[in-house]
Amino acid sequence: MRILFLGDIVGRPGREAFIREVPALRERWNLDCVIVNAENSAGGFGITEVIYHELVDAGADAITLGNHSWDQREALVFIERAERLIRPLNFPRGTPGRGAAMVETRGGQHVLVVNAMGRLYMDAIDDPFTALEREVAACKLGEAADAIVIDFHAEATSEKQAIGRMLDGRVSLVVGTHTHAPTADHQIFAGGTAYQSDAGMSGNYDSILGMDKQEPIRRWIEKTPGSRMEVAEGPATLCGLAVETDDRTGLAKRIAPVRIGGVLSEARPAMWE
Repeated sequence: MRILFLGDIVGRPGREAFIREVPALRERWNLDCVIVNAENSAGGFGITEVIYHELVDAGADAITLGNHSWDQREALVFIERAERLIRPLNFPRGTPGRGAAMVETRGGQHVLVVNAMGRLYMDAIDDPFTALEREVAACKLGEAADAIVIDFHAEATSEKQAIGRMLDGRVSLVVGTHTHAPTADHQIFAGGTAYQSDAGMSGNYDSILGMDKQEPIRRWIEKTPGSRMEVAEGPATLCGLAVETDDRTGLAKRIAPVRIGGVLSEARPAMWE
């Protein structure tokens, strides 16, 4: 199975890059499943129902979120009818929406997509280790699901690595989101799980975390309230990870970074080109 995971879409530049590139990539790379984090897709803060449908129409099989899940209040309502929209699994009991979804590919295979959020340097939230252990134990790779993808939305690399190592051999991919900078540690662990500490963002990298540079810099210098931060307009880099799994076991066989457009050096999976 061929899986494309794309990091946090930031505002209009990230959305436009996704809508422009993904339909062609699905065909060129013969993709089975496309997953994207879109918690910053609405002006850098949250997601709207209109944007959700735009991304699905462009080829997203599943859309994950994070700590900005509810920045657009309408998400608290429409998430209940948005079957492909997944918020962190370890939000408190009673939170709207779902923390995992089973996606059926065009070829009839089934991919379990799970979103969880870290606790180190993040908002107080339920234990992600216990929540993920419970979810993975209930849906075994190669039996109940042909592939399992974990989007772990967290700040600390150590916490991300711990989740990856804990789940090694039991899921297809553990990939980090949230920090908006792609890491160079993509690899396949000894047990067969693909891993990257952070997929990076899909947005304009001539920025500070996808936002216009002026206001963040002013805040660091002056330490006073100011204007609302705005998304940095301009060419976006579509940023993420390509993973190919073994159809028999669901474990990863090949992995490669993806960076298309914008100011970052380009990277495409040679295994699919």
